[in-house]
Amino acid sequence: MKISLITVVYNGETFLQECFNSVMAQTYPDIEYIVIDGGSTDNTLDIIQENHSAIDYFISEKDNGLYDAINKGIQRATGEVIGILNADDLFAGTDVLASVAKTFTSLPEIDGLYGDLNYIHPVTHKVIRTWKSYQNTFEDIKKGWMPAHPTLYLKRALFEKNGYYALNLGTAADYELILRYFYTHKIEAAYLPVLMVNMRTGGVSNQSLMSRVSAFANDYKALKRNRVPYPLFVVIRKKLSKLNQF
Repeated sequence: MKISLITVVYNGETFLQECFNSVMAQTYPDIEYIVIDGGSTDNTLDIIQENHSAIDYFISEKDNGLYDAINKGIQRATGEVIGILNADDLFAGTDVLASVAKTFTSLPEIDGLYGDLNYIHPVTHKVIRTWKSYQNTFEDIKKGWMPAHPTLYLKRALFEKNGYYALNLGTAADYELILRYFYTHKIEAAYLPVLMVNMRTGGVSNQSLMSRVSAFANDYKALKRNRVPYPLFVVIRKKLSKLNQF
């Protein structure tokens, strides 16, 4: 089973090499690694060039933001399964993709899988928050549950069937895609009880009060778009659920 892994980057010179190192350390051999750069002006392109032997497809051009770049990567992917590793993030171990492939192979009926994630300090790697998931039910989605997006692996055919990331919902594009797949189309997804990703803190949606208000509003729009009942109640529960990660 070929796994297409996508990394999107823009001026990511600080942490990109660590990201690449964690990809190259994976024991699973059948990886198609796709890197989409948004036209970086720092040393990002030099770092990509230095690691070109580990990259199967690369492009650098202006885009319409993170999710537009991810969509580009998905459209170039040829693997049966697609995953995303952000340029600031790291795999938590060397066997993560091997575990992903093993799960898809042993459970051929599933459309996707997800696992656990740590939020870490950008420099010291100290664990700040822990996102430990569980096997979801359809009702969980209606109560604000979502898997950790950086741990989500989906069959490529789903994107062709159910669409790509929306470009008009800001940082809620990943939540909307999860709602569309898990709630509207009711895909089969399995929980993989493995720590998959160490994600650095400081995401765009958490940088300021205005960004948090915008994230709240876009979550609400995503719920409305997918006709989830009581969307205001659901988005409040979604935000409160993060408290148990500390």
